[in-house]
Amino acid sequence: MSATPAIAPAPVETDRPDAEDVVRPDVPWLVIVWNDPINLMSYVTFVFQKLFGYSHQKATKLMLDVHHKGKAVVSSGSREKAEFDTSRLHAHGLWATMQRGT
Repeated sequence: MSATPAIAPAPVETDRPDAEDVVRPDVPWLVIVWNDPINLMSYVTFVFQKLFGYSHQKATKLMLDVHHKGKAVVSSGSREKAEFDTSRLHAHGLWATMQRGT
């Protein structure tokens, strides 16, 4: 009987990730409501309570930020959630945009 030669595994080549391939932590998207000359402050407060379940106090604070500072971040999360929240705010007549957080 002849001896069977030992078979060595073939070397494996691995790719090193490029700087572009590095996974970054998921940065939440922000939903911003902007001040407008149309909607009453009481209505904006009502919409924040209805859509996001905010207390009257929190909804009022956000509405006052919109009124005095010109804008307020009212929601954050995944891109899909931000798109959904922005569309609901538009459906209620509010001027809202979304942007990637920093």
